[in-house]
Formats: sequence, structure tokens, C-alpha cells
Amino acid sequence: MAPAYSQRDLRLRLTAGLVSLVVGSGLLAAKYMAYVLTGSTAILSDAMESIVNVVAAAFAIGGLLFAGRPADRSHPYGHGKIEFFSAAFEGGMIAFAAVMIVYQAGVSLLHGVEVRQLDLGLTITAAAGVANLALGGFLVRTGRHANSLTLMADGQHVLSDFWTSLGVVVGLLLVRVTGVLWLDPLVAAIVGVNLAWTGLRLVRHAAGGLLDEEDTELLRKLLTALNASVVPGIIRVHNLRAIRSGRFSHIDAHLVVPEFWSVEAAHDAADAFERQVIASGGIEGEIVFHTDPCRRLYCARCDIPACPIRVEPFQSRPALTVEEIVQPDFVPQAAAS
Repeated sequence: MAPAYSQRDLRLRLTAGLVSLVVGSGLLAAKYMAYVLTGSTAILSDAMESIVNVVAAAFAIGGLLFAGRPADRSHPYGHGKIEFFSAAFEGGMIAFAAVMIVYQAGVSLLHGVEVRQLDLGLTITAAAGVANLALGGFLVRTGRHANSLTLMADGQHVLSDFWTSLGVVVGLLLVRVTGVLWLDPLVAAIVGVNLAWTGLRLVRHAAGGLLDEEDTELLRKLLTALNASVVPGIIRVHNLRAIRSGRFSHIDAHLVVPEFWSVEAAHDAADAFERQVIASGGIEGEIVFHTDPCRRLYCARCDIPACPIRVEPFQSRPALTVEEIVQPDFVPQAAAS
């Protein structure tokens, strides 16, 4: 079964989630005040995105608490996949906010625009944008350190909020300089389209995790660790499959071992290889190896000394490749021909 999150990691994740919730709530209040003072549609669009930030932060805390629960009989691989649900929810919220922003911009363009106290609105929006930049950077760094998709998704959304604020500031500066009021809802519409793209990307990434889409980064990490950990007797690796459940990886693969080994020898070698791969790759999770007999097909690639069943001399041990380790039934080319 998958291990539970350590108390230290859980506290780190929850602390980051609470910081996001508290700071996001403060920024929402500031942006709404700026909208009330100015009547700017662009600032309203920025405030609406902050509403999403607050709701998503609250949902993320719940997701982190659930993901931190240990594996049990009902969830033998743990509860980590809730993080993908959290990211999908946040992406959907962002997309919904984008639709509302574009709608409000269209209403403003049709019924006219009135903007007041631009200088104060610019000051508040710019300050909120800087705060979002700091918060987003903190959440992304913490998410990477804790390997939390929820925190990384939240951080990326907050960083997108910074760019939203920056766009709003630029738009309001143009309104102030040119006096062209319709630039305000136009900027809001551009912000909405950008947010829709951000939300859809988050949903797409979360869907890939829920459907156990191939994780190329994890495969590269595993390949490096496998090649660094191979010892005589571990002849080849194939039929590897890997999924992520939150921060934990669940991997299974087939090991080709000498056919004259006893069950006990093959079992001990596979266990030792698993420990070495996990340590070498810095992988959090588990690896389950199934052992296959060599069937004297790999002699040219097997460097085990004093092999009593060898049918041809050892030539070289090529490095494993991604194509080989994921292939269901790998057969050496020489043997296949």
C-alpha cells in the first residue's frame, strides 16, 4: 500500500494552503474596493479572478487534507489523486470566471463606460499585483519542494493573476493618457480570454493525471536510476508502467534474471534493485518487480560471471532506453532474428 504523507510534509502543504487563503482574501477585498472607487470593468475582472483564488484555495486545503490520509483497503494506492481533482476544479473555476469577465466586458461596451479615481485604482491594483507575484512564487516553490500538484496549480493561477493585474494597470494607464474609455472593457475582455486558456490548460493537465497518462518526466528519472543501479544478474528491464497518485509514484516492471537462479535469489536481487533504484532516483513511492527467466536469449548482453548455461559469450551491455523499458515483451534483436 502507498505510504501516507509525513506530518512535516503535511504541515508544509497546509501552511502554504492557509497562506494562499488568507492573502487571497485580503487581495480580493482590496481589488473590490478599487472597483467600487473606480467603476472600472478591468478592475472588476481582476477582482473576479481573485474570487476564484479564494474559493480554489479553500478547496485546495480540503484536497490536501484528504490526500494526506494513509492508504487503506478501499484506497490501496492512497488518496493522492484528489490533487488532480483539485487542479481540475480550479481550472474549471478559472474558465468560468473568464466567461463572466468577457460577458461583463461586453455589457460595458454596449451600455457605455464610466471610470473614476483612476490614480487610486491604479495604485491599489499595482500593489495587489506585486503581492500576487510574491504569493504565486511562494506557492510554486513550495509545491515543487513538496511535489504537490495542488499547490503548483494554485501557484500558477496566482501568478496568472499577477499578469492579469499587470494588464489591467497597463490598460488603465492607456485610459488615463488617451481618455478613450472603451479601452477599459477591452482590456477586461483580453484578460478573460487569457484566463480561459489558463483554466483549460489546468483541466487538461489534471485530466492526464486522472487517466494515468504517461509521465515523461517520471520515465526519464526512472531510466537514469535504472541505468545507474544495474548490477550483474539484473539483465534487462521491460514492461514498465508507472502512475502518480499525488506525490507518490507506483511503478511495476519485469526484470530479466538468469534462469538458473533460485526463487529466493531472484526475489532478493529484485528487492535490492528496487531499493537502489528508489534511492538513486530520489523517487517517493514503490516499485514492484516481476522476474522473468532469461531463456538464454540475452547471453550477449549478460555479464554475470561463471554462467553455467551460457550459449554465447558476453559482448556488451547497452544502456536501457525508454522504448525498451516500456515494451511489453522485449526480445533482443539477435535472438529475434
